[in-house]
Amino acid sequence: MEIQPIAHFRSPFRSKFGIPKQSGLVSDLRGRIVFEPSYRNADYLRGMEGFSHLWLIWQFSANAHSATSPVVRPPVLGGNQSLGVFATRSPFRPNPLGLSCVRIDHIDYSGSEGPVIHVLGADLMDGTPIFDIKPYLPYADSHPEALGGFTDTHSWPRLEVVISEALSRHLTDSECATLKEVLSLDPRPHYQKDPMRVYGMPYGRWDVRFKVRDGILTVTELCDLQKGKK
Repeated sequence: MEIQPIAHFRSPFRSKFGIPKQSGLVSDLRGRIVFEPSYRNADYLRGMEGFSHLWLIWQFSANAHSATSPVVRPPVLGGNQSLGVFATRSPFRPNPLGLSCVRIDHIDYSGSEGPVIHVLGADLMDGTPIFDIKPYLPYADSHPEALGGFTDTHSWPRLEVVISEALSRHLTDSECATLKEVLSLDPRPHYQKDPMRVYGMPYGRWDVRFKVRDGILTVTELCDLQKGKK
């Protein structure tokens, strides 16, 4: 079977660094689903206005190499324990397909790219190919009694995030709140905990630079990727 993208995702994340590990962890993170020209027809979305959430089936397109191991090391376990790839949501899979649940914000039917679906809470990089879209059905998809395996016993601790007033004035209140929520998830690789290291995370128009020490993430600079340092 050959499959082709029906759409591509537009996101503030220009690289994999900093993307939430699961959809919904940053509930107000904005993104757009932009369809390929042959699917820019409102009839494909007829009836979608009755749903609040969607399932996206997409490709881990930024993976540099194919998966060869039957086990992976989930970051939530500190990268110290191996589990079977099919017992995790690792991006390194025999078929590099991702599955994400997102919330519909609104649908824009105008413009040359319309219809465009504006969504919240996605965990996709900018440019990610999307292969299919399906509505989320609460009566079939919601299972409050479900077990979460290792995620039931290992939480993902959140960091306190500090952005100075001088830096935050370059962001809207909404942008600042969303960026703080993204950073609170600790974008660093699990094996890097150097408190003196300055990390950089491309996010929208900004290169966000920060340090982490004693559970506090401090943004040190916002560098405009087009104009320079703030």
